[in-house]
Amino acid sequence: MFTIDFNDHTGLVDNSWFEQIDKLLTFAKEQEGIDSEAELSVTFVDKEEIQQMNKMYRDKDKVTDVISFALEEEEPEIIGLDIPRVLGDIIICTDVAREQAETFGHSFDRELGFLALHGFLHLLGYDHMTETDEKQMFGRQDEILNAYGLPRE
Repeated sequence: MFTIDFNDHTGLVDNSWFEQIDKLLTFAKEQEGIDSEAELSVTFVDKEEIQQMNKMYRDKDKVTDVISFALEEEEPEIIGLDIPRVLGDIIICTDVAREQAETFGHSFDRELGFLALHGFLHLLGYDHMTETDEKQMFGRQDEILNAYGLPRE
């Protein structure tokens, strides 16, 4: 089972966003070979809230598009207990998602999917701190988005 807890701090989220992200991240979980039960949260916020979070947790006083907080370093080995992996939290700024969709000339659905998947891959340990890591992470994002049906337009 894969559980995603959705939270809307904007009051503007359409239920279709929850469905889209649930389907995409379930697909990504399968693509990443995660067979165990897992759970995570996705929260939608505005620019002010994500800037505050970025400043507080990353010491960067600026607006960003997505932040993720991983709760595990690697898959836990708990013998005899049937508990789901708690992957962490993904925070998406809907204002920035809309702006970036327009800037990059693709749909809001594609941008929302990209940001959710980006955050999800961070929860799984992917990163883009080095050029090699960036190529691997962004390459994997493109592979999953294309296979799912959300290619760059």
